[in-house]
Amino acid sequence: MKILFAGPSLSGTEFVPVRGGEDRVLPEYGLTCRGPAKCGDITHAVDQGFRVIALVDGRFEDVAAVWHKEILYALSRGATVYGAASMGALRAAECHPFGMIGIGEVFERYAFGGLEDDAAVAQVHAPPEFGYVAFSEAMVTIDATLDAALAAGTIDAGEYALIRARADSVFFKERTWRRVFEVVSPEIDRAAERLKPHIRNIKREDASRLLDVLLERKSATPVRELQPDFAGWQFNETTQWSRLRA
Repeated sequence: MKILFAGPSLSGTEFVPVRGGEDRVLPEYGLTCRGPAKCGDITHAVDQGFRVIALVDGRFEDVAAVWHKEILYALSRGATVYGAASMGALRAAECHPFGMIGIGEVFERYAFGGLEDDAAVAQVHAPPEFGYVAFSEAMVTIDATLDAALAAGTIDAGEYALIRARADSVFFKERTWRRVFEVVSPEIDRAAERLKPHIRNIKREDASRLLDVLLERKSATPVRELQPDFAGWQFNETTQWSRLRA
């Protein structure tokens, strides 16, 4: 049994529920789709019998976020746990030594590229009834776009640094491309015209890569071969964990 937790990173696709609180079951893929995961959802999925768990998007502001401990719980119960794109990339970067499998560039940036800011993947989005459509841009999307523009010679290093600093200073709920273009004008000439051809929705790209693995369209080999650094680790039933289970 496979389950996918996804929202804005895959909005507009068949893999995102569109009714509040209801699963979308896709029997042709052997897959159950739920919205962004909150604290306790992965534990519940394991207890329901799911043995392949894919975490893409997660909730974090109005409720407690997915605990690392519940990922370890899933792994200790023999589940395969994938992470990519958003909250999944964050948790995979933190839990890959224990066996969680990270997929995609956002995971790579967190695990190996020096990215540390949790808010770099944060977005505002619509509720499930409206398909979790994103209303803001994640900083990782800005970064990927600027990297592409710099590599193409569309902007230089100085312009890259200025645009990134200004974009990063915008509150994540208000960070749209329109707002970014406003805060860099007039210092950056024709910013919109120069950057738009290079815009990359890196979160969607990574979520799609995870789907390819989950649906066995591609090999289940992560971007980098990762051997757990803590072979033989044991799950510790702490008091706090017992409270979460209760």
